[in-house]
Parts: sequence; structure tokens; C-alpha cells
Amino acid sequence: MELKVFTLPTCSVCSMAKMIAFEVAQKCGVTCRVVDLATKEGLSEGSTYHVMSVPSIAIDDDVFVRGHLISKERLEEEVKKRLDKWRARASE
Repeated sequence: MELKVFTLPTCSVCSMAKMIAFEVAQKCGVTCRVVDLATKEGLSEGSTYHVMSVPSIAIDDDVFVRGHLISKERLEEEVKKRLDKWRARASE
């Protein structure tokens, strides 16, 4: 599982979103990557996910947060829920 945090350098809360995502990723044992929409590559990836506002956070291929800051607790809850579902499918 991977968290992707879509950001812009001009975003006032993106640094907090990155911090939250990295903390949750570390706690849950998943990877986290920042996608800077100010770069050509980042803009291309963001358009793939239809990201129009920042901060946005994708869990794997699902954009879970669009254009606002989410609490660490809420993001952790969602990541754990998805990990539990993935583990249940893997053990079948």
C-alpha cells in the first residue's frame, strides 16, 4: 500500500498534510510519496488521479482526500481499515 500526497509549494497546509501522511505511513508500515504538482511529472500524475486541489491524498489508486487537511487519526483509521481488508483477502 502506498500513500501519495499531492502538493504545491504555494499551499499553506501541504507541509502539515505531508507530515501527517508520513507519520501514518510509518506507523502502519506502508510507503508514502509526495507528488509535487508544480513539476511536469507531478502534474501528469495528478491529472491521472483527477486531482484539482491540494492537499490531496491517495491511498493506492483511490484519492481519499481532495483539497483539505485530514486529521492523522482519520487517515490512520482509513489506512488500517484498508490494510485489514487486504489482509483478509490475502488469507482466503
